Amino acid sequence: MKAFCGLAKRQAAMYAKSVEELALALDGLDGMKRRGLVLAYLMRFKQICNHPSQFLGDGEYEPAHSGKFDRLRVICEEIASRQEKVLVFTQFREMTEPIAGFLGDLFGCGGLVLHGGTAVKKRRKLIDMFQRDDGPPFFVLSLKAGGTGLNLTAASHVIHFDRWWNPAVENQATDRAFRIGQHRNVVVHKFICRGTVEEKIDALIEEKTNLADDILKAGAESMLTEMSNDELLKVVALDIDRAGL
Repeated sequence: MKAFCGLAKRQAAMYAKSVEELALALDGLDGMKRRGLVLAYLMRFKQICNHPSQFLGDGEYEPAHSGKFDRLRVICEEIASRQEKVLVFTQFREMTEPIAGFLGDLFGCGGLVLHGGTAVKKRRKLIDMFQRDDGPPFFVLSLKAGGTGLNLTAASHVIHFDRWWNPAVENQATDRAFRIGQHRNVVVHKFICRGTVEEKIDALIEEKTNLADDILKAGAESMLTEMSNDELLKVVALDIDRAGL
């Protein structure tokens, strides 16, 4: 299911300012320089949608400054009340610890973290811990590190905190929880910030058109770099009404 998130005021202000900066920076650029600029700003928009501190690099990660953390709280309070387990995927390694710290406070106990820097020997140990009935209630994983070779059927919920914008990659990660031998239902929550590029890209992926096929083959980022300036700015523009401000 799609878990739509609003934007905190600080997020919205940073996002809107970044759209204005992109519009100015695009003027007169072409070729590889333009492509590089567009990709850099798409990354910035993703980071701001996660939490302003991810883009700023200030390490603060105040939950009140992110609509996604607010949504995570609501969903995970329910999961905790049912004494169920959850996997949380993010494509960004730097988000794993802030998310785990936030969830630790929510669940009242520590959880597990796995990313590309986790030693192979430790991975097996983490998986075994999570799979135990008395194991930690949450496991935060970077999408690429946790997308293959793991069997995490103890989880009843999977949360995609941010989107890869490629359904095949997301589904591969989701399959870590729903494997052969799994008997419980698994609920998948995909976080999307309303009124932002995240919602626009999700809508494009949902459309059964050639455009959606292009996204699947080349990735949404590549497709956006080929748009005209006007088309691109329409996709990334902030819709204040939909963002819940």
